[in-house]
Amino acid sequence: MDLLPRIDPEVAEIFPLLPPLDLTDIPVARTTMMDMLAAASAGIQPSATVTRVDHLVPGWDGDPQVRVRHYRPADQADVLPCLYWIHGGGHVLGQIEQDDLLMEHIVDTVGCATVSVEWRRAPEHPFPAPMDDCYAGLEWTFKNAAELRIDPRRIAIGGASSGGGAAAGLALLARDRGEHEVCFQLLVYPMLDDRNVTPASHEITDPKVWNRTSNLIGWRSYVGDAVGTDAVSPYAAPTRAGDLSGLPPAFIPVGDVDLFVDEDIDYAQRLLQAGVPTELHVYRGGIHGFDLLAPTSGVARRFQRDRDEALRRAFAS
Repeated sequence: MDLLPRIDPEVAEIFPLLPPLDLTDIPVARTTMMDMLAAASAGIQPSATVTRVDHLVPGWDGDPQVRVRHYRPADQADVLPCLYWIHGGGHVLGQIEQDDLLMEHIVDTVGCATVSVEWRRAPEHPFPAPMDDCYAGLEWTFKNAAELRIDPRRIAIGGASSGGGAAAGLALLARDRGEHEVCFQLLVYPMLDDRNVTPASHEITDPKVWNRTSNLIGWRSYVGDAVGTDAVSPYAAPTRAGDLSGLPPAFIPVGDVDLFVDEDIDYAQRLLQAGVPTELHVYRGGIHGFDLLAPTSGVARRFQRDRDEALRRAFAS
């Protein structure tokens, strides 16, 4: 499929500048992704009104320690709601630092704290190791809410891309374990289905965006030979879950030129059918990661306003 005619005109301006992302060499792809995100945020200065503090927290069930980064308003001593954030990267790429500016924006704009978790990446550390890290960080956040000046009744979970899929899986895991109750799930163009059978998963093949080849490599790296079979856990691929009832309210934004658009629409529908309050936004002309790649575009600004307002409403209620 020729993507360019379908892409939002402002996003299309940057499209020729995007480097191909080749997951056949994951170490090189990791560097390429970080360079691309750094270029998109070039010239944007860190917020002077937000503090960042890193912590090493106990791993799950004897696993290695997990790094988390706590952001909060520098001049705010009150107890605040908190967004617990999982960065994206197709289960194989990315690191906490890629979302520093996003976390600062949310702290400044929404008026909350955030905690971002560094999960172990596949294929070196396949599922369940990354999910165990995410749960360990969430448990630490709840247990240390008083010290962090966080309201444990208003802890939301969220993430983008594979981080959004992991957040959906974490919501299922938290519900099933019954140890910690999260108030909201922010699932930004989430990576939810290992089967790659939707129309969009076949149509999006351009090497400059997250495409079918990358998705197949990412999922196989994450769940191994189980990919595409009923042996895949719903905590890894949330579309595998048979019961979505009892989950926290959800906000799901995705572009209509995103490989994940079909599976995200389907998941939103299933959440609604299960009685979970859910808001779905499909942005015309949005490729995967359009808000990061073209942050000043009109479609990205609409997405940012919708996302931030959804968090404000969640924390207010």
